[in-house]
Amino acid sequence: MSAHPQTKRVLSGMRPTGLLHLGNYHGALKNWAELQYQYECFFFVADWHALTTGYEDTTDLPRFTHDMLVDWLAAGLNPTVSTIFVQSLVPEHAELHLLLSMITPLGWLERVPTYKDQQAELADKDLTTYGFLGYPVLQSADILLYRPAFVPVGEDQVAHVEITREISRRFNHLYGRAPDFAEKAENAVAGLGGRHSSMYRQLRKKYQEDGDVPALEKGRALVESNTRLTVADRERLLGYLEGSSVSILPEPQALLTATPKVPGVDGRKMSKSYGNTIGLRESPDAVVKKLKTMTTDPARVRRTDPGDPDKCPVFDLHKIYSDAATQSWVQAGCRSASIGCLECKQPLIDRVVAEIEGMRQRAREFEENPDLVRNIVSEGCEKAREAARATLDEVRRAMHLRPDRQV
Repeated sequence: MSAHPQTKRVLSGMRPTGLLHLGNYHGALKNWAELQYQYECFFFVADWHALTTGYEDTTDLPRFTHDMLVDWLAAGLNPTVSTIFVQSLVPEHAELHLLLSMITPLGWLERVPTYKDQQAELADKDLTTYGFLGYPVLQSADILLYRPAFVPVGEDQVAHVEITREISRRFNHLYGRAPDFAEKAENAVAGLGGRHSSMYRQLRKKYQEDGDVPALEKGRALVESNTRLTVADRERLLGYLEGSSVSILPEPQALLTATPKVPGVDGRKMSKSYGNTIGLRESPDAVVKKLKTMTTDPARVRRTDPGDPDKCPVFDLHKIYSDAATQSWVQAGCRSASIGCLECKQPLIDRVVAEIEGMRQRAREFEENPDLVRNIVSEGCEKAREAARATLDEVRRAMHLRPDRQV
């Protein structure tokens, strides 16, 4: 019994909440567009996740899903190199979610940092549902179904990947041990060769007896670097090293991505809930108006008052859009009051408008041809289902849910 994880596969998704904004673009989409040319990428609209905090009214869900897909395509996601799909159109997500929910301890879900945080933030919503408590299991199913090597996240989302790793580890421990696993693993160790076999055993002992994490990492590297191993033996050795068995659902790694601070027009974090966003497909006139009236350093009451760019949200946008020379010009001009706030904003306005206009142009093709979006999703869902079915076949077999004979 062996898994075949895609060592160069990446997976990520977003909940559909309407038209996207610059915070979404610089926080995730721009990175996705770059990753798709480095890895085999799966990107999905997490419409079932939208129900965990908004199940009462789903009227807008189809429109939000379509808008998000158009925004993704306008932002540079390329359906010829990425697999783009909608979660609810791949029912295997629901089956794996059900199976993983059977083995996930309740305490694991209650300790997820966002569980209590969101209950406090969304006090006006009824979050006393299994769906809300169990959304980390659904999220884990979303990830593990495609057996990715990496999940791109910011530092504040690492905990979500960690619980997925814990659920993966528990599943592999419960169901990944074949009766002759240890014997086959020992044969694979011997096949590493004298020096490497000895090193593997030492590293395995240090990790399992002393919890030495660096020893685990060295052991993994030793196994991964051996090009003569079969896929099955590689999986056995990795499982034997960790004290589990075959990695039917391999543990994904968090791929930490730089997420620049994107302020909204009122200076707070750009967010729909604050009503302070600049949309990816907003009209140039609206973008110019918003940026011209954007909050600046409160110390600059008059044109002649010196300011501090480090206290000005406009400068946070300059850090994203402007080159070093422009940023130096802003620093000097603001601190000496030799330039006014509108002068400071103008090069920023030009760059933001140009970027958004490019997205508006790319989006037009999809806005005018909804069938094109549907075809992209249809093809993406079929590719996603193919990968999902392969995983579920192994999961069912491991859990003895697919008997060899019909009873």
